[in-house]
Amino acid sequence: MHLTGEDLSHTLLADRLEPGETHVFRECDLTEAGLGGADLGGARFESCVLDGADLREADLDGAVFEGGGGMRIRFDDADLVDATFTGVDLSSARFGGALLTDATFTGCRMIGASLTASRGTGFTVSGCNLTLADLGGCSLRGEVIEGVRFDDADLSGCDFTGATFSGCRLRGAKLIKTVFAGADLRGADLGEPDDATLRAFAGATINPVQAAAILAARGISVL
Repeated sequence: MHLTGEDLSHTLLADRLEPGETHVFRECDLTEAGLGGADLGGARFESCVLDGADLREADLDGAVFEGGGGMRIRFDDADLVDATFTGVDLSSARFGGALLTDATFTGCRMIGASLTASRGTGFTVSGCNLTLADLGGCSLRGEVIEGVRFDDADLSGCDFTGATFSGCRLRGAKLIKTVFAGADLRGADLGEPDDATLRAFAGATINPVQAAAILAARGISVL
């Protein structure tokens, strides 16, 4: 199925898709479309409106999302192995229980998105805005994380072991039981971490400027 410019809003589409066929949606309106449980492996979504679209339990293995997007997209329990999201608005999207192994998010707006309880061995995120997002329990071990805003995000229980942060912001992030062992935080804006946050950074590497700022906030001068 190859569709361009179609208004498919509020339409139950899952039963209309032929299994095994590659589906392409280009500049379609999929507002609150019903795609739950659909076979969409390798599908392409190009500049589509996806506000409130239901993709729960869908097979999206290797699917490609480019541009477009919308608020409150539901990916709960979907298979997103090797899926790629480029320049997509995923604000308030829900990925609870989704399989995200080797999924890639690049240049996406993910404000308030929830990835807590997602599954898999890790995913890649770069150039994204994850302000106020919930990544509780996610694994990003060994990942190179570039240009990502985690301001006020909930990173509780996340595993960043060996990860490298470049051009990232962690201001106000919630870091309860977050693991940074072996992580390189020299390229991150840490904000003004309190003592609890500093304990979360145990085992990580920071630069002298960051260390001086942390000490200065506690009334200690570095000469």
